[in-house]
Order: sequence, then C-alpha cells, then structure tokens
Amino acid sequence: MAIRTAVNRALTEITALPTAAALVNGNLTLLTTATASSSANLTFDSSIDSTYDSYVFKYYNIHPGTDGKQFQVGFRDGSTAYDATKTTTFFRAGHDEDASNNESYLAYRTDSDLAQGTGAQRVGIFVGADNDQCCNGELHLFNPSSTTFVKHFMARTSNNYYVDYIQDEYMAGYCNVTAAIDGVQFSMSSGDIDSGVIKMYGVGDIQ
Repeated sequence: MAIRTAVNRALTEITALPTAAALVNGNLTLLTTATASSSANLTFDSSIDSTYDSYVFKYYNIHPGTDGKQFQVGFRDGSTAYDATKTTTFFRAGHDEDASNNESYLAYRTDSDLAQGTGAQRVGIFVGADNDQCCNGELHLFNPSSTTFVKHFMARTSNNYYVDYIQDEYMAGYCNVTAAIDGVQFSMSSGDIDSGVIKMYGVGDIQ
C-alpha cells in the first residue's frame, strides 16, 4: 500500500483531507442500499459516474417470488432502457443436497450467455423459492464512465438451485458500447424479487 503525503512534506500546507476512497487502493465506499419487498426490480440509476473507476454490487439473500427463475442484470447506456448490448460467458459447478444421485458437475451453460444480446444477463440460474432458499454474490462493473472502451463486468454467485443443489456460478462479459453506463438493474426472469438486499459500492482509485 502506497503512503500518500503532501508534495512539500509540510502538514501546515494541507488544506483538505483526502477521501477514504483515495487513501486505500480498492477501498469500498457504500453508496446505495436497495431492499426488495415483492419488487419487480432493484434499480441503481444514480451515482454511477466518473467518481470511481469501478463499482461493486453485493447481493444478499435474494429470494424469488416464483420458483426456479433466473436472477439477472441489465445495464443502461444513456437511454431509459436497461438494454446495453452485451457479450458474455457463463459456467457453473454444482452438487446435490443429499448426494443420493452422486450428481456433481462443472459445466458451461450455453443458454446463459449472450452474443451481442440486448436482453438481461443471467447472474444466478433457477433460483429456489423454498422458504430457506436464496442466492448471494457480487457483481463488479469496471470503468463505466469511459467513452473510449467497452465496459467489462463479472459476477460470482452462490445459489440454491431449486431442486436442492448448491451451485457456484461464474459470469463475465462486456457491454459492447462506448457510451457511458449510467444505470444497473437487477430482476428475476419472471415474477418478483420477493426479498433481499443489494448494496452498491464505489471502489477506491487504483492509480
């Protein structure tokens, strides 16, 4: 960790203290918390700007209103819709709850990726709606305010698959646009997000 000092080493010349994000590379600053209550979506449509080089969304106990639906994300690129063009990849590892079928796997999911698609991208697949089932994880969005490069993102999710499996799910991709990404929206493929919390953090400057 680099120690930041005044250029002339004189404390009397410091007129303002640096922010917490500037002090520590990778430091997380909580910006927004969204809580679901039979919600059609959880939307983050402000505070995504050039203040931070990247943003992290942590989702906790996401419980769908309908069994076996997809937890998904969309990105807004300056319009009112969350339909930025995306190319993505998705794979998962899993194991069933009682091991009665000896079902363990590591597999790519061709139904969960996009090739220049504008629809929502799956983050957790076939999430269970039993009272004790949910999914948890985080999504990283990099340099969303760039107007030069595509916007990379990646997510990792621990998910109660609806037929009593645990799934470790990996997704990565990019919004294939040079417009800034200024909004992120989470939803289920159908039905509501019955309950759960998503927190948005700004990540401290890495330079």
